[in-house]
Amino acid sequence: MVGHHFLEDCVNRNLHQQYQIVVFGEERYAAYDRVHLSEYFGGRSAESLSLVEGDFFARHGIELRLSQQIVAIDRDAHVVRTASGHETHWDKLVLATGSYPFVPPVPGNTLPGCFVYRTLDDLDNIAAHAKGSRRGVVIGGGLLGLEAGNALKQLGLETHVVEFAPNLMAVQLDNDGAAMLRKKIEALGVGVHTSKATTEIAATDDGLVLRFADGEQLDTDMVVFSAGIRPQDALARSSGLAIGERGGICIDTACQTSDKDIFAIGECALWEGKIFGLVAPGYQMARVAAATLAGEEKSFTGADMSTKLKLLGVDVASFGDAHGRTPGALSYQWTHGPQQIYKKIVVSHDNKTLLGGVLVGDASEYATLVQMMLNGISLPKRA
Repeated sequence: MVGHHFLEDCVNRNLHQQYQIVVFGEERYAAYDRVHLSEYFGGRSAESLSLVEGDFFARHGIELRLSQQIVAIDRDAHVVRTASGHETHWDKLVLATGSYPFVPPVPGNTLPGCFVYRTLDDLDNIAAHAKGSRRGVVIGGGLLGLEAGNALKQLGLETHVVEFAPNLMAVQLDNDGAAMLRKKIEALGVGVHTSKATTEIAATDDGLVLRFADGEQLDTDMVVFSAGIRPQDALARSSGLAIGERGGICIDTACQTSDKDIFAIGECALWEGKIFGLVAPGYQMARVAAATLAGEEKSFTGADMSTKLKLLGVDVASFGDAHGRTPGALSYQWTHGPQQIYKKIVVSHDNKTLLGGVLVGDASEYATLVQMMLNGISLPKRA
């Protein structure tokens, strides 16, 4: 997604007339919308998820090489090498390799019936196995895990979500917001199991069983790992580019790596110790990289990580300092029990500035609140 946004920005700046642009993709599909992947099980086709408009590549003279994995970067010779041994010369190189799913190192994680949730091919494999299944378990209760849970539910499976942390969406939601989300998801018939450390996945006569550290277990027909992502930085690492201590390709404010002829954008990039796992910051990086190539002054200075989405049909939003960690911050909460709506705002110690918030069940005020926060608009005085 981020790589294609970069191409569109290159075209907008006429860089396709200045450079011969060649795009390598490891998958058999051109760029597609990963944010709405679960809709694939709701009837959306691979074509409708595509981000490529018509004959974009032919029209702009951009060469697209699909199903071609780059396995080596030779920085001295300025060439990239594919798995089949083919070499292509470059003057400037942009890495938009994204991320890969983290699979917990649990015994049995490669058994038949275990899957990751990342690509359209992954989804095809999940759908094929689901045809002969009754129950599916997702390991991971964050954004991606709940998205995967929605996918299994759309396939008609009895769905369970297993999370190591005490709460769902622990990064984005406070305790009360997570509790409300859990209540709404359980009301939809999805089993939620938190504070669960999976110690083993084992084959049984009927399918698979997950065993937990607390002695409990959960039978299932299939397991989908969706327990977070890791930056896809192996290519950069093997070529000697600077890599963060916990992974990620180090970039500066121009999105240039430790080699000024190589850029990195999106989830593979590490800026000031941070990986940005949302698409909007990746798009910002893409615009900065294109601007830099065009000789313009444009900087990536971080990104707002606010997010609003529908998880299993439930509106969820989180913005700014949702956990109220700013010194002296005050929080105001509102709960509508019967309608299962939870709202919280976090404000500065003097009640003048909005710092963040959480919305579950009704996110209609999200856009207004985020604008108030980002623009530092003073909060109205209480009557």
